Amino acid sequence: MNPHLELAPAIREALDNHQPVVALESTLITHGLPYPLSVETALAMENAVRQGGAIPATIAILEGCITVGLTADQIDHLAQLPEGGVRKCSRRDLPIAIARGEYGATTVAGTMMVADMAGISVFATGGIGGVHRGHPQDISADLTELGRTPVAVVCSGAKSILDLPLTLEVLETQGVPVIGYGTDNLPAFYTYSSGLPLSMRVDNAQEAAAVIAAARDLDTTNGIVFAVPVPKEDEMPLNAAEDAIVQATKDAEAQGIHGAKVTPFVLARVAELTEGTSREANISLLVNNSLVAGQIASALASLN
Repeated sequence: MNPHLELAPAIREALDNHQPVVALESTLITHGLPYPLSVETALAMENAVRQGGAIPATIAILEGCITVGLTADQIDHLAQLPEGGVRKCSRRDLPIAIARGEYGATTVAGTMMVADMAGISVFATGGIGGVHRGHPQDISADLTELGRTPVAVVCSGAKSILDLPLTLEVLETQGVPVIGYGTDNLPAFYTYSSGLPLSMRVDNAQEAAAVIAAARDLDTTNGIVFAVPVPKEDEMPLNAAEDAIVQATKDAEAQGIHGAKVTPFVLARVAELTEGTSREANISLLVNNSLVAGQIASALASLN
């Protein structure tokens, strides 16, 4: 085991005994949602993984130590650290956070890297990063990570604040299958469907697990995206979501916000513009994706 990796006893025991484990990221705790909603959502996601039949492993860097399987107290402590006190960690940031003994919250890319190091095959999140609207050269490291790290990511597609068609193009170039979970179209994060067709579909956890197992047998080095739509009862109308995203993106540009700060700003601004409706959809899909990931991990353990 990597010397910088600390597995909680329950996670280590589960992996040693080939029990299903689902990785969960931590940027939603520190950068995605306000306190205490961030903690409530993180714990709800963990509970949903358990309901799906697996063991949750929330991942973060605690004073330079990559920790797999945070306790509830550690999640709460992480969420209450002052702004700027937690590094947002993608692949490039992990060695810096470790060397400096910092706190770090793992992005999709960072969580995938750590999950693979720990031997966890399934990861649940809200939406992956992608190609930024109007800036096709600004491509999230999540897409590159998906092209080189064999972890299945259960999500509601890419965040709809991004350029979804271009994001799909990059994933195709990276050799990453994007598979609809109970749908033929790419979900649009807050909205059930973007209208963009997908070439592959599964309809239950057993079919998804079979794809993961086949990829493992082939020794592929890329990830797999399972795109799960937001529950119908909590989705936003596509036009309402799009109007808010366009306005929030303009606001970000007007304020000179760029780089890693763009996504948190736009998500927060969309929540303001929609009077919290987008945030309700976001939380709903986070919890639902965690449930589905737990079911897929459980089915995969049964195959193994």
